[in-house]
Amino acid sequence: MKNVINKKVILLLVICLALGNLAGCQQADTAEYDENGKEIIIMGYLPITHALAVFEAKELIDKSPDSNITVKLQKFSNWTDLMDALNSGKIQAASVLAELAMGAVSQGINLKAVALGHKDGNIVVVSNNINSVEDLRGKTFAIPSNQSSHNILLQDMLATAGMGFRDLNVIMLSPPEMPASLASGAIDGYCVAEPFGTQAVLQGFGKTLYTSETLWENSICCALVFNGKYLESHKASVDEFLKYYREGGQKLDSREAKRIAVQYLGQKEPVLDESLKCISYDDLELKEEDYKVLYQKVKDYQINANPPSFEEFVYISGDSKEEK
Repeated sequence: MKNVINKKVILLLVICLALGNLAGCQQADTAEYDENGKEIIIMGYLPITHALAVFEAKELIDKSPDSNITVKLQKFSNWTDLMDALNSGKIQAASVLAELAMGAVSQGINLKAVALGHKDGNIVVVSNNINSVEDLRGKTFAIPSNQSSHNILLQDMLATAGMGFRDLNVIMLSPPEMPASLASGAIDGYCVAEPFGTQAVLQGFGKTLYTSETLWENSICCALVFNGKYLESHKASVDEFLKYYREGGQKLDSREAKRIAVQYLGQKEPVLDESLKCISYDDLELKEEDYKVLYQKVKDYQINANPPSFEEFVYISGDSKEEK
């Protein structure tokens, strides 16, 4: 009798675990609504200028009497935690490194890029005793992730001097850690999203060696990426968000971009005045010809041996299809 009871207990535990796992799997495509009946989209981001179009879109949605959605922002301090939340469906979307999302798709995770986050907007900062790429030989250099445009830009830069990763010590650091690490001498240079490069320059313990547009013009870095399960079940909400997102990008001239950055990033105006000189938001469509350049670079630099095709990675909204 005791064995029968034990078997029933075990069976109940198995069923409970299965139901719990099912609930976790369904989390990505289950909608939540606010008190006004509007669908909530939880949007992840790191506190960098690359996410400004997300903030602008949120403000436009909040002000619109016709919107059926509302945006809840969730800040992360590093890309690993953000990607874990996006991949698992704990958040519905994120402004994230395109290469990280491509890597996840290559591993079978269902993600879809729907737009760019920006164009350009990264810089290479080095300590004041570094005057050329060659001076970095044997030094320590930081990037936020192996799967990033910063990795590509670093390798593009090294190639100009006939150098490669073998010639320096490359480490991973989260963007907020980089300025202090340069100031302390723990690293000799880094490539990162703004405003974390300009911080070091304006404080006097670093200088700009390259901006991204001088190495790779109109470079792709961050993209707006949705969890695929959520997108498949909520295309109308995704398309509505994209409408405001594109409008937000068009509104982000230098004055509006600085206002948004001060409000959401808490950065000082002198830093932002410099940071925003090398980034644009006016055309956030992820075009196939630009993606092909990124696709080839991640293969050539062994960042991703099997990147997803444009069709596998990019979602084209109904509005975009009609425009074409």
